Amino acid sequence: MKQKKKSPQICSIDTLLRKKLNIPSYQRPYKWTDKNIIDLLLDIQKSIEDSRKYSTFKYRVGTIILHKNDKNELEIVDGQQRVLSFLLLKLYLDPSFVCSLLNIEFANKVTQRNLHENFKTICEWFSSAAKDDRSNFNNALKNILEVVVVTVDKISEAFQLFDSQNSRGKALYPHDLLKAYHLREIHDKYEMQNAVVKWESKQPKAIRELFDLYLFPIWNWAKRRKCGNFRTADIDIYKGIGEDSLYTYARRANKAMPYFLITEPFIAGADFFAMVDHYMLMLHNIKNEIVTNPALHELELILTGGKDVNSAEELDKTYDKSAIGITHARNLFYCALLCYYDRFHNFDTMAVKKLFVWAMMVRVDMQHLGFDTINRYAIGLGDNDKYSNAMPVISMITYARKHTEISSMRLNLRNGEAANNKWEKLHDKLKEIINGNN
Repeated sequence: MKQKKKSPQICSIDTLLRKKLNIPSYQRPYKWTDKNIIDLLLDIQKSIEDSRKYSTFKYRVGTIILHKNDKNELEIVDGQQRVLSFLLLKLYLDPSFVCSLLNIEFANKVTQRNLHENFKTICEWFSSAAKDDRSNFNNALKNILEVVVVTVDKISEAFQLFDSQNSRGKALYPHDLLKAYHLREIHDKYEMQNAVVKWESKQPKAIRELFDLYLFPIWNWAKRRKCGNFRTADIDIYKGIGEDSLYTYARRANKAMPYFLITEPFIAGADFFAMVDHYMLMLHNIKNEIVTNPALHELELILTGGKDVNSAEELDKTYDKSAIGITHARNLFYCALLCYYDRFHNFDTMAVKKLFVWAMMVRVDMQHLGFDTINRYAIGLGDNDKYSNAMPVISMITYARKHTEISSMRLNLRNGEAANNKWEKLHDKLKEIINGNN
């Protein structure tokens, strides 16, 4: 049966604000700042000027997606930032204005601060404006500024529209689409709110790097597949399993929660957000272990170019980002270590050193080191005359029964000099690490 086509409604900002609007608990905080408000006011000012040139002029300010809930309230799924900003403006222009949004108690401190500061910005802007600007702006909200409103009865449809709406403009990162997908899978509003709080507490760049540099490469390399960029087409890998699935593997995964494995599926919904939280913390902790464990000090010095650091954050900052090859080798080590710790949950220093030497030897072996070489090396492709250790180590970790299978693996060191004299010192240090373990 075909889904009934949505019929968008075009209405003025004034009409929109008078609707029975509500902001659901899963929405992110109100983050518009004074710069956004000034830009908005300048846009409205220009629209007022243009309306004087053309009698039928209208200014379209975007699309708002609403979900009609069981209380007949219209929950804002997409467009919250603009709606609240227009509400602040309307309240300044007409202090007697009443609408349902005024009944909401905003508990989030970021939202409270930005609402307060942005209202002050509006007041200050109009303090130096022309006398008739207030009436002109109020008229613009009623007769010039328009918005496209799409209202749906099912929350899943609202999120689907959100996905497609945002994908047509500035492309969303794959993890942003995963966020929308997994929010649809959460049916408890408190779980949904908690999931959004977890997500919003993290830097978008850190979430993107978690998938791009670690989770997605490990997932592929564990299966001995080459890894490309993490794209929208790949998000099915992280859509998880429906909690009501009766497949045997699904029931097994359901019982395993909240224990995660990078190479194994998880239950869709709240567990996706818990999974992201879990691996960001694990990655941070293993980097801190490298920094704070005296037995791994020699690894720290190689990773930082000879500098002592005190935290995972400093470790991430202290290296030459222009040296692409060593950056690739460094990330390969972190992937191997994350996969190892994820499976065995121990920090056997011999195993860590073996993983380090395996990852760094590819830098010693190659005159030029790009990601294509890392891809081949990680899955064990290549002849031993090119690579000293052409072993699919991440796949080996995935199928190992005991961590000692990793700590006892035999590594080869290059016979003769490094492929590039620049890495001869690194080669010598790796020899010292291996010889110290024998």
